[in-house]
Amino acid sequence: MGIKNRYFWIAASMAFLLDQLTKYWVVQTFKLGQTLPLLRNIFHFTYVTNTGAAFSLLSGKVEWLRWLSLGVSLILITIALCGPLLSFWDQLGYGLILGGAIGNGIDRFRLGYVVDFLDFRLIDFAVFNMADSFISVGIVCLLIASWQKTPSH
Repeated sequence: MGIKNRYFWIAASMAFLLDQLTKYWVVQTFKLGQTLPLLRNIFHFTYVTNTGAAFSLLSGKVEWLRWLSLGVSLILITIALCGPLLSFWDQLGYGLILGGAIGNGIDRFRLGYVVDFLDFRLIDFAVFNMADSFISVGIVCLLIASWQKTPSH
């Protein structure tokens, strides 16, 4: 007998580990505010902290975001454990969202902020982290799952 919704658990674990490892590397390698251009004026690693949500939304709402990430995490774990067998895209989407929510949630509870470092300067975008990326990709996976479930017209 296999693990129910195994791709969910794999995606969540991998997203969490990659998020935490990259943040650890940034904190150990860079000083706060330091930047390393990988592609000058296009993409840099820039170490900043963020008291908001993904892409600096809701800046300063740490306490509320701590509990939101915990609540989302518990709901997703409950879905994977107690709900039906999910489609591959649902498992991948929910798993990536869980991994990102736990990664940023741990930072918020432990540090009071999240570590951000992915800095796309070409499009003048907020500095973000792997957890934010996994949450965004997870949402795209859920949209794909929803599209696949929609009957043809």
